[in-house]
Amino acid sequence: MVKDKKIRVALLAGGASGEREVSLAGAAGFEDAIDRDKYELRRYDTKSDLGKLAEDAADIDVAFILLHGIHGEDGTVQGYLDLLGIPYQGSGVLGSALAMDKNMAKVLYRLNGLPVADWVMASHGDIENPGRILETLNFPLVIKPIREGSSLGMSVARNVEELQRGIEIAYQHDSEVMVEQFVSGREITVGVLGNEKLSALPLIEIIPGDEYPFFDYTAKYKKGASNEICPADVKEEVSILAKEYAVAAHRVLQLRGYSRTDMMLASDGALYILETNTIPGMTPTSLLPQAAKEFGLNFTELIDTLLQLALEKE
Repeated sequence: MVKDKKIRVALLAGGASGEREVSLAGAAGFEDAIDRDKYELRRYDTKSDLGKLAEDAADIDVAFILLHGIHGEDGTVQGYLDLLGIPYQGSGVLGSALAMDKNMAKVLYRLNGLPVADWVMASHGDIENPGRILETLNFPLVIKPIREGSSLGMSVARNVEELQRGIEIAYQHDSEVMVEQFVSGREITVGVLGNEKLSALPLIEIIPGDEYPFFDYTAKYKKGASNEICPADVKEEVSILAKEYAVAAHRVLQLRGYSRTDMMLASDGALYILETNTIPGMTPTSLLPQAAKEFGLNFTELIDTLLQLALEKE
């Protein structure tokens, strides 16, 4: 790259997952915030512009992937960019795929001593007869497609009928479904920044409105549906431990650049890791930018930091 020239950034947004609208909203905020004196921005919708991206690859210095869910956060786009020789922010193919698969991520968390709620993988037969699941787990239960984000297809079951219906709904979103022991408590999330040297960001507590049984899609994105407190009002020892867990989860999953790990702080004080996001929401009011602001990085500075971390791959 020639010094004093603007860095040419390909912003990848849109896509074909159930989180397309979330991606487009993030892209609009990104375009408003990026430092135009430093970066030249080109935008590509991966639903329609992959050929154009390949044609332009030689003229692109770095990509910013602002895609969530399948075909964006799961390693597929990362592999495409690797083939094109374009560096990008965040995790590579392996880390992205591991974090996206909630079952594999939990297996790795547990193998590395990180606390997770008990779970079983469902089968289609469990829709008619979920007795096998109830031999291991007790109500209430959480049902999740293992490769969706933004809580799409997720539900909480408090009886057999809700469990059957929840599994059926989850299978509409993915070919694999997880049933997990519900953890009652406070939901917190912890961001991590860095490549080799990692920094954990201030904790955020997420409090969905009373009408939401958990932090579902509507509670995440409807204005005023949830209250987000940053920094979270927790004991210092909880904050320290949650940050340690977030950094450990980042390393366990072979991640890079940044991540955001969601956890439950149970009523007995125990922490349980739920999942790790490799491309967190990126509007100015999203959780990771909120935590970065508390850490001392405004939205423009956060974007710059992530792009510089991406260029370290070269």
